[in-house]
Amino acid sequence: MNEASHSLDRIAAATGRLLASATALTDAQLREPSLLPGWTRGHVLTHIARNADGMVNLLHWARTGTETPMYASAQSRSADIEAGAGRPAADLAADVRDSAAAFAGQAAAMPDDAWTVAVRALNGPPFPALGVLDRRLSEVEIHHVDLAAGYSPGDWPADFVADALPRVAGSFTGRDDTPVCLVWAEGAPHGYRIGPASTGSTTSTADTGSTADTGSRPVVVHGPPAELLAWLLGRDSGAGLRVSGEPAATPVLPAWR
Repeated sequence: MNEASHSLDRIAAATGRLLASATALTDAQLREPSLLPGWTRGHVLTHIARNADGMVNLLHWARTGTETPMYASAQSRSADIEAGAGRPAADLAADVRDSAAAFAGQAAAMPDDAWTVAVRALNGPPFPALGVLDRRLSEVEIHHVDLAAGYSPGDWPADFVADALPRVAGSFTGRDDTPVCLVWAEGAPHGYRIGPASTGSTTSTADTGSTADTGSRPVVVHGPPAELLAWLLGRDSGAGLRVSGEPAATPVLPAWR
């Protein structure tokens, strides 16, 4: 499947960038805080490695038809991350490298028809196994930023941002805990309406700047695509984004999920 092959190339490139950052870190630096509350850099790298193992389980499920949970439980996932976080730098980097290689090998061996088999992560509804590749790419790119080792949202490849922005914005649509606003990337023909469910369209046209369901002008948050994505993901405060409408301040979002 060409789509899978292209996705695997993107994952390999992202993993290479992550490993370049990881292998440059010392034991002491891996004990320092990451951008994720309560986690050191060692926690982040261990999580990335265990995520690869979990994705391998989902590929096995899709290939064999035998239901194989991504993780045994949320508790075991957390315990594995905690147990591995304090390892030496060389061990952490090797774990990330070896688990990524195992994932890549399993994915490359998948029959084309297996990519359509429905699997399920620890939380959320089932999805086709092909979605495992998008999820793995997101894990590597987002958590590379969380490593706080010099890789920032501005370093994300444009194709990753273009694919992730509508998907992440869409995850806030229909959420009652999210303020209503229009997320609008520079140069885009339309924005994405986030917040509680409405009866109309989730987009707004560049010509009118008004939502299709009410005709009113909502708060619009403008900015470069990567900065908008970082804000939606909770990896940036959004202070550098432009806001029009009332109130004229960047809305505070709940946690992405």
